[in-house]
Amino acid sequence: MNIENIEQPFIKIFPGDLSSNPMQRNTPKVLFSTVSPVGFPNPKLIAFNNELSEEIGLGKFKEQDLDFLGGNNLPKNIQPYSTAYAGHQFGNWAGQLGDGRAIFAGEITNQFGKKTEIQWKGAGATPYSRHADGRAVLRSSVREYLMSEAMFHLGIPTTRALSLALTGEDVVRDIMYNGNPKEEKGAVVIRTAESFLRFGHFELMSAQREYKTLQELADFTIKNYYLEITTDGNHKYKDFFEIICKKTADLIVEWFRVGFVHGVMNTDNMSILGLTIDYGPFSMMDEYDLNFTPNTTDLPGRRYAFGKQGQIAQWNLWQLANALHPIIQDEKFLEKTLNEFGDYFWNAHDNMLCQKFGFDKLLKNDEEFFTNWQGLMQELQLDYTLFFNQLEKINEKTDLKALFDEVSYTILDNERILKLELFIKNYSKRLEENSISKKDSIELMQKANPKFILRNYLLFECIEEINIGKTDLLDKLILALKNPYQETFPEFSKKRPAKYDNIIGCSTLSCSS
Repeated sequence: MNIENIEQPFIKIFPGDLSSNPMQRNTPKVLFSTVSPVGFPNPKLIAFNNELSEEIGLGKFKEQDLDFLGGNNLPKNIQPYSTAYAGHQFGNWAGQLGDGRAIFAGEITNQFGKKTEIQWKGAGATPYSRHADGRAVLRSSVREYLMSEAMFHLGIPTTRALSLALTGEDVVRDIMYNGNPKEEKGAVVIRTAESFLRFGHFELMSAQREYKTLQELADFTIKNYYLEITTDGNHKYKDFFEIICKKTADLIVEWFRVGFVHGVMNTDNMSILGLTIDYGPFSMMDEYDLNFTPNTTDLPGRRYAFGKQGQIAQWNLWQLANALHPIIQDEKFLEKTLNEFGDYFWNAHDNMLCQKFGFDKLLKNDEEFFTNWQGLMQELQLDYTLFFNQLEKINEKTDLKALFDEVSYTILDNERILKLELFIKNYSKRLEENSISKKDSIELMQKANPKFILRNYLLFECIEEINIGKTDLLDKLILALKNPYQETFPEFSKKRPAKYDNIIGCSTLSCSS
């Protein structure tokens, strides 16, 4: 890899150096602190993303690169740093937060001029680690590496993973926060993104009344990541906010399309570029349930449940609007933009569902059709992904019970089958209103509905194997996630086995790293 080409423009723009006391918690009036990775003397590479490395301009992996991946023996041109931000966590103001486990190496520019930020996750404490150690465990690192790549290949905006390595040390974690800590293998991930800027970076400067720096941060973001904005004055900040709202809405619609549940949509976990960021207690949905949350920390309120993600996105945008108000200074504009978010989101959501069902356009009665479908899915406990895969196979001779028994997590008795038959009958009538052929309708469905999703039980099995030194399943999953709209491995296109119901670390997750 060409790590000598890594630059650090961010710290040139927003100065602030606490390297004399890198473990300091409070860093007022500062957006970043220089800090060094702890360094792991015996890292062991588990996975490296050569395709991504070449794409961003780092080139192919070489053995001597392992030191850099583990945060050791860094080139002289690199001065790592971590950023400060604030946020609302589970609806409450949490004050200053920051990169507690993330350390930036800097930025790389590829041959086409595209810039990519690079950071270690799990490479040691920063001034923003609070009372934690800044390390990461193997299970969370495997999950982030694989899921961020799975989302990318599904066509969803996301951060991406460059490498995954064992650190050679054990880390103590209480996985369910129930007083039962234990040692786990430590790991470090290098992840990349066009930018890791969050809503929380803007919230911090606004909360500290650092309005000049807030404006400089907005100008920096617009200049580097929102080239489509050409207006001047405070109107450019209005355009900035409007585009962020649309990017955020579009992202959440994509989550709904594939059944992704983030699990912890705090404002500090919201990307200013509309990327999926911070893969913690996430899950792809198995049985369809609008009230599903994979995060035990989110119980019993289920604030971040699958069906609430659009609502929470809007709530988070209200907090961003409050943060940007000092430079926008137009309450009516902000209120109008936020009130229009719902209409934009639900129109995009329903058009997305049309594609999943193979409808060429959204019709007046489709909202009622979708509502009836949601009720059917929840009552019959049908697998979200597999339901649409089965829907493609239906013809006049199809045995509906046999077809959908394979994708239901409950018993399809006669009463439920009658309800299913009625729905399919109504679905067939709705297809007749299409202005496209049956073949074109199926093609719409195949583009919108993945054949492979990275289910939690597969991640669980993969982590268990890596813990005993095996990577066969890891290698197979990496191949499968690169072609999610094809059934590359039929054994992965099946519903969750019953033995994984309510298993800690599989069906039951927490924010533990």
